[in-house]
Amino acid sequence: MVAGAGRRVKLKDVCDRITVGHVGPMADSYSSTGVPFLRSQNIAAFRLDLDDIKFIPPPFHEKLRKSALRPGDVAVVRTGYPGTACVIPDRFPELNCADLVVITPSKDLNPYYLAAIFNSAWGVASVAGNLVGAAQQHFNVGAARELEVALPPRAVQDRVAGILSAYDELIENSQRRIRILETMARTLYREWFVHFRFPGHEDISRDPSSVGDIPKGWEVKALKDVADVTYGFPFQSKGFNTTGLGVPVIRIRDLIEASITTFTNEPAESKYHVRNGDILVGMDGEFHMCIWSSGPALQNQRVAKFHSRGEIGNFHLFLAMELPIQTWNNSIVGTTVAHLGDMHIKTIQIPWPPANLRAKARLVLEPMSQQIITLKGQIQNLRRTRDFLLPRLLSRAS
Repeated sequence: MVAGAGRRVKLKDVCDRITVGHVGPMADSYSSTGVPFLRSQNIAAFRLDLDDIKFIPPPFHEKLRKSALRPGDVAVVRTGYPGTACVIPDRFPELNCADLVVITPSKDLNPYYLAAIFNSAWGVASVAGNLVGAAQQHFNVGAARELEVALPPRAVQDRVAGILSAYDELIENSQRRIRILETMARTLYREWFVHFRFPGHEDISRDPSSVGDIPKGWEVKALKDVADVTYGFPFQSKGFNTTGLGVPVIRIRDLIEASITTFTNEPAESKYHVRNGDILVGMDGEFHMCIWSSGPALQNQRVAKFHSRGEIGNFHLFLAMELPIQTWNNSIVGTTVAHLGDMHIKTIQIPWPPANLRAKARLVLEPMSQQIITLKGQIQNLRRTRDFLLPRLLSRAS
């Protein structure tokens, strides 16, 4: 955005509403169903991240009517990554939120164009210059109302929004295909290896085992007997940079999006090198898991890497690890944060089918995994292209 270019306006003059989401304790107010309730971690640049979405009962939603969101509203993060913004899509008729800036643009302001302003380098810098708070800085409603932006005619805004939203539509299509593939893979894994309804199961009896009754002829194997496990290297954080110098370093926070913003020139042994298809698990916090898809990188400490020794496919291994890792995630209690250690990983056991069934699973699951990795790579490229175009489009529009 070019400073001083175009008609300069304050957001409060071109928005019908600028308010803040609910601020206060929420742990006892969530329900298993109801109205979706957004938090900072659910807001990514230009999109909602529905992982770990919470819900609140409709009566509580009515009580918090001030912080309700509707399609076309812009939700802006206040703390964590302040200024990150997305537009509420039409598929959610109503939501509520905590600790977000909620903006309802007027007819003079395209919501997607406003989100683009917030997500641009100019927007990030402007928000950073308006943060308040001593211990944890945040972007408050007063600063949002007074934020001054260059506002081109609505037709120009619509053209910019149309270009950027086309990229997001392609990204969403790829994400939808990934969700379908992951659902298919998990369904097959549960049918064959949890419920034991694999081809020919009708004629096979069950025997007791350390993980419960399993089909006759199956075994139970320890995870560390069928997979190589590598714990990350303690890179010196003072050597990290975000300007792309050196080799990408995978930190725990990178596992959610499988994208990297940290680089280092510090050398590391080959065992700490990560490639597409490797299974990564964060060992602190919520033990996020992913099959890496963002190209060669290095493995930082507190990130564990798993790779099948070849008797089962890597996607089969990933699916076999999910429930045990989630179980540990729900049961480990730390003083401030949960920690996954080697002692926990050593306890993980996997139902082990005969070779012919392992081979059948590989034929089905591994092509799915490759498709997912390819689609995630396409998403990364689309985001990079969109982010490259963003400042140029805004500059021309202003």
